[in-house]
Amino acid sequence: MTERRVTANLALTLDGRCHGPEGPGDMSAIIPYMTTETARNQMSRIWANATTALLGRRSAEGFLGFWPAVAADENADPRDRGYAKWLVDTEKVVLSSTLAESPWERTRIVNAPAAEVVASLKADGEGDILVNSSVSVIKALLAEDLVDRLYLTICPQIAGGGPRLFDDGLPGTKWTVAYQETGDLGEVALVYDRVR
Repeated sequence: MTERRVTANLALTLDGRCHGPEGPGDMSAIIPYMTTETARNQMSRIWANATTALLGRRSAEGFLGFWPAVAADENADPRDRGYAKWLVDTEKVVLSSTLAESPWERTRIVNAPAAEVVASLKADGEGDILVNSSVSVIKALLAEDLVDRLYLTICPQIAGGGPRLFDDGLPGTKWTVAYQETGDLGEVALVYDRVR
C-alpha cells in the first residue's frame, strides 16, 4: 500500500486572492475562467486519483447546492459531470464545529483540526485525499506542511482585495511543476508537487 497524498485545488487571481473584496460570494475575477477547456481539464485531473473529499463546511454546503444537479444533467459537459458524479459518490469528510448532521450521503462531520483528520485518513485507506476549494482547510494544511500536491488555476485578473491563499508565516517549502497549461483566456492551470 502506498502512502496517501493530500492534494488541494484552488483558483486564484494574479494577486493571489481566493475571492474578491466583497466576501466569499465575490468570485467575479474567477468565474469567467472556470468553464474553459483548460479549467475543465484541470477539474478532470484533480479527482482522477482521489478517493476522499475533505471539505470545510462552507464549501460542502455550497457544493451540495450545485454539483448533484450537474451529476444528473445528461447535457452537462462530461468533465463537469464526471467530477460531480465522483463527488456525490465518494467518501466526504466535512470539517465543522457547527453542523449537527451530514448534509450529504456518504459524508461524515468531524470537529477536529485538519492535521488530525488528515493523519487519521492517511492511516486508513487508499487514494488521494482531495481538498477542493476549501480555503480554510488548505491554509491549515499548508501551515502544517501536509499538502503533497497543489492544483492551482491562475486567473488573469487582479481582485484588489479579499483573502490570499499564501499568508505570511507559512513554513518555507519547495515545489516542482508537474504540469502546466495556458488557456485561450490567459488562465493557467498548474500542478505543483511538494519536494520532500
